[in-house]
Amino acid sequence: MTTADRVSTFSQTLLWFGAAVSIAEILTGALLAPLGLERGMGAILLGHVIGAALLLPAGLIGARSGLSAARSVRISFGRYGSYAFSVLNLMQLLGWTAIMIVSGAKAMDGITGELWGFRDEVLGCAVIGLLIALWVLMGIRNLARVNVVVVTMLFVLSLVLGFTVFGRPPLGAPAGEPMSFGAAVELNVAMSLSWLPLISDYTRRLRRPFSGTAGSVLGYFAGSVLMFAIGLGAALYAGTSDIAQILLSAGLGLVALLIVLFSTVTTTFLDVYSAGVSAANLSESLNEKVIAVFVCVLGTVLATSVPMTQYENFLFFIGSVFAPLFAILFTDYWLFGRREIDPGCALDLRNAVLWAAGFALYRLLLPYSSPVGITLPVMLLIGALSFAVGLVGRRRCRPRA
Repeated sequence: MTTADRVSTFSQTLLWFGAAVSIAEILTGALLAPLGLERGMGAILLGHVIGAALLLPAGLIGARSGLSAARSVRISFGRYGSYAFSVLNLMQLLGWTAIMIVSGAKAMDGITGELWGFRDEVLGCAVIGLLIALWVLMGIRNLARVNVVVVTMLFVLSLVLGFTVFGRPPLGAPAGEPMSFGAAVELNVAMSLSWLPLISDYTRRLRRPFSGTAGSVLGYFAGSVLMFAIGLGAALYAGTSDIAQILLSAGLGLVALLIVLFSTVTTTFLDVYSAGVSAANLSESLNEKVIAVFVCVLGTVLATSVPMTQYENFLFFIGSVFAPLFAILFTDYWLFGRREIDPGCALDLRNAVLWAAGFALYRLLLPYSSPVGITLPVMLLIGALSFAVGLVGRRRCRPRA
């Protein structure tokens, strides 16, 4: 990769702030309303601190090695292990693409219905999908220029939205199922965790590895905390998490439509682009942009039938897959100093078994709660097991055929 192909800390920070400004983050923040404002904000801050602490070492692996997230998994799991990771990542990215498009289209439908009496959710999905595809075709370098304008606009309008939400008298926590503080923290961590398999796809192109990665994490942290807080405040102060109604009540009119449209595009772009990168790990003959556009089209089609009632379970599934995986990768890369891919390793059997144990442990602990959620305890335990096994035994790697 030439110097001209690398990106600046500033553009990367804007990219990740734009990724965080999304309807999905607002909707997730609204789920915390049963805790009330004080405890809800506490869960948001604690969950995002944990999430940032996980995103930073993941991003640094890509920034220092130049490897995509999918290829870096070969360090710990071998070639076939990275293939399995790529397939799972493609599944979650396709799911995110559909969820983001349909949530954006529903909000747009509400706004156009109120403004002009026109509703067509399928058309909204198509418009969002088309813009995401255009974002992909522009490429990372050209996108940096566009992002300066778009993300600055989103930042200003997000502040206006925040003041609108919190400027009302509180209505109190809405009726609904109770939620523990630990479960609320876990929802915040799970949202950050969903970006773990993506962040290296972008930090690998940085000019300055540490400052660029730190800027990426801080950009996401600031944007995501703001969105979660707006979602929580909307449920408590406005009595609704319907982003269209909140925007319209702020008197934003046509601007509300632009907020929904561009916030959905800037976030979902990262999902479809990384889908292309993950696919390229399966075969170098696959073109990243072509696959990204294909995932965008498929996600747009799926968006018309996505059951949003399963959104919370989707987040927890992501956590159960990627929390133990990155605990093992962090241990190998940062503690044992394994920085190179072993070309002769097809599958690391020991780490595959550890991952399976971590996946099962996460699922078993889901009904329970701790003040810091379950992602962090599971990652610490699997990381400790990986470290202990690594000290007493050699890697058990199935050689390539």
